[in-house]
Amino acid sequence: MQVPLTDRNQQGEIPQMESMISVESDAPAEARVGKKFSWRLLLRYVGPGWLMSIAYLDPGNLESDLQAGAYTGYTLMWVLWWSTCLGLFVQVLSARLSCVTGDTLAVMCRKQYPSWCSKCLWVLIELAIIGSDIQEVLGSALAFKVLFGWQLWVGCLVTGFDTFTFLCFQVFGVRKLEAFFAMLVATMVGCFLTTYIEANVPFGEVAKGWVVPEVPSYGIETAVGIVGAVIMPHNLFLHSALVLSRPMDRNCQARVTEACYYNAIESAIALLVSFVINLAVVSVFAKGFFDPTCAEQGLAMLDGVCQPIGLEEAGHAMESFLGSSSKYVWAIGLLAAGQSATMTGTVAGQYVMEGFLDLRLPMWQRLAVTRSLALGPAVLVAINTQYPSTFADQMDEWLNVLQSMVLPFAVLPLLKFTSDPRLMGAFANGPKRQVLLWTSGLGVVGINVYTAATTDGIQALAASLGGALVLAVAAALYLGLVLYLVGDDLRAAVGVLRCLGAQR
Repeated sequence: MQVPLTDRNQQGEIPQMESMISVESDAPAEARVGKKFSWRLLLRYVGPGWLMSIAYLDPGNLESDLQAGAYTGYTLMWVLWWSTCLGLFVQVLSARLSCVTGDTLAVMCRKQYPSWCSKCLWVLIELAIIGSDIQEVLGSALAFKVLFGWQLWVGCLVTGFDTFTFLCFQVFGVRKLEAFFAMLVATMVGCFLTTYIEANVPFGEVAKGWVVPEVPSYGIETAVGIVGAVIMPHNLFLHSALVLSRPMDRNCQARVTEACYYNAIESAIALLVSFVINLAVVSVFAKGFFDPTCAEQGLAMLDGVCQPIGLEEAGHAMESFLGSSSKYVWAIGLLAAGQSATMTGTVAGQYVMEGFLDLRLPMWQRLAVTRSLALGPAVLVAINTQYPSTFADQMDEWLNVLQSMVLPFAVLPLLKFTSDPRLMGAFANGPKRQVLLWTSGLGVVGINVYTAATTDGIQALAASLGGALVLAVAAALYLGLVLYLVGDDLRAAVGVLRCLGAQR
């Protein structure tokens, strides 16, 4: 059976990320697919997964990691592992959607939903990208502060403008761009594994936390935060666009199968590396700053006192634990994370705008718009943190709420499209996989909504009558849009469950 699919390259939907190589070979695809694994073929597909994995290593994830270790010790390693596995699950679906249909997730949303709905989705995803960009700019600014002593607002401005230099790499083609990001990931591996080795972390405790599913009473909120921080909304749109940089004959099912297979393997390798980096960060801060007494208060032990810890305190914490050199190693790793994440966010924004609006802007114009929108709030936060203030924590909390609330509008359309035989043909999710996917997807959505609803900012807003009314209206609109997106699919999933129950 052949899947009648349109060759994306002829339509020119993704013209800026042309591949510098071809996935063609002398042997027919039918003769290769299903045979033994080929390293040569894998290397031809290597690249998109590494750019995608950077979203699992951005400053927001690193802050979640260090707080997980400092506040809960080694007990939540298993949550980090299974969250990464779940992330791999949806990233593979994102790549599969594009390989089969030749359309990015953003383009599919524009084609499959009414104009008003796709425009709403575009606005929400753009807000999530801008919010993520603010966090990444601040993370880079904190690294500059440790390395060079710059004030945060100076670091924000430097980070905001130095991303323009990334455009130079596009001149040399997508493979050079992918190699540059792989170098940044390698920098993070070197930095964070160095601190892991210096900390002499007990591997037995790490292995126990990785295998034994345990959540202490004081770790529930942290565990929920880990799950919520793993999958970034814009990353699903980014990955679905990046895999289209490898041309293929979509009228040949064997070619599509090959692309899905090797993209899945590359994604798994990239996310395994990201998990190792995250595990190293959790382990170091668990070894150096976890204290059961402080943990009961939701705090870490720093300088002999129970107190909160975040990215801003991380440099001093590393210095007090492992010596002055370790804070610079940490800062270099944080800088690599911040710079790489803000660059991939720019690429994601380009594809989101092109896909939802069918509008093409030069990268420098797109970058100028996103930088202008993100730099203002980032510099404002930076200036306020020069003085005793909780503004930075409040801003970070609201940005995390934003990411959590937008996530369903990336995950749910992805599940809908990849389960539709009209779009995916023989590659559509089967009944059992649909049950697993929808259960997992709705579970992640529920966790993120719970995270947002239990934050101090939302609860404070709900305390007043006016705030409660605003939240009630917003919640009704939010749930209404969610149900509109997936209402038919949920009813179909219920029917599948009934059929499976009847078979038993």
